[in-house]
Amino acid sequence: MLNIEKKSEGNNLTIELTGRLDTTTAPDLEKEVKGNIEGVESLVFDFNALEYISSAGLRVLLSAQKIMNKQGEMVVKNVSDDLKEIFEITGFSDILNIE
Repeated sequence: MLNIEKKSEGNNLTIELTGRLDTTTAPDLEKEVKGNIEGVESLVFDFNALEYISSAGLRVLLSAQKIMNKQGEMVVKNVSDDLKEIFEITGFSDILNIE
């Protein structure tokens, strides 16, 4: 299960994720991102309460990063050590701005 909470302030969008981002829930996040990313100059994913991310979830992040490369910046923050390890193993730590 994944809970997606959005906070929008002007051209800034923060998406807080709680639970698991996997093949079942990734389409929900993809829909939320694509439906809300237009005009956004700063996109922040807050992973403070995210427990797990699969390759499907990584694909959604990569897709969002490609869009944000053209219109602003994207940051992934509050990443747990377990998730940081996944980002490092997959090479996503070189692609994404992780704080």
